[in-house]
Amino acid sequence: MEQAAVSIAGRRIRGLYAVTPDERDTAVLAAKVRAALAGGANLVQYRNKAVDPATRREQAIALLEICREREVPLIINDDLRLALDIDADGVHLGEDDGSLEAARAQLATDKIVGASCHDRLPLARAAQRSGASYVAFGSFFPSNVKPAAVRAPLQLLRDAKASMAIPVVAIGGITAVNAPQLVAAGADCIAVISALFAAGDVEAAARQFVRLFSPAR
Repeated sequence: MEQAAVSIAGRRIRGLYAVTPDERDTAVLAAKVRAALAGGANLVQYRNKAVDPATRREQAIALLEICREREVPLIINDDLRLALDIDADGVHLGEDDGSLEAARAQLATDKIVGASCHDRLPLARAAQRSGASYVAFGSFFPSNVKPAAVRAPLQLLRDAKASMAIPVVAIGGITAVNAPQLVAAGADCIAVISALFAAGDVEAAARQFVRLFSPAR
């Protein structure tokens, strides 16, 4: 049965943002995403640089069904065409992955458009003007996924929160040990790949990150 789209309007972009690993086995990937959602992940980004376009589409459709069951948005990394094709809940674009204005114009108003802004606050401000739903900064720590990524300082999160009206996402080398300082600096979301999906217990790892955003912690 066709799943209804997630309503993004009014949804807070906050908490654990689960970004998928380069997993070739769709069933394995689906099981890991289910576990992350069971642990409380509030957004999922499908990112897989290791498979062909047909497999990417197959995996994206499988994850979209899982996310719709949980009423959690599925964001497609760097591929507006795929996001439009499967009616995903949004797209995340890097600096060289296409125009934010074009993406916003082609997506419905209730869809999410995320933008990678690295260590550059002016780029984030420009993204906000272009219709971005959130901006992502990083890498804040050494990253196995992108070892050559530019490093961003914690102060950048504080400056962004003080001057911008859209949510701020932190990414890059985030673990349960270093994540608290990102949340304390103002990150609305922490985007995690390895420390979540490479964990022996993905659901438990997700819960550990989610607790950082709980008022009772």
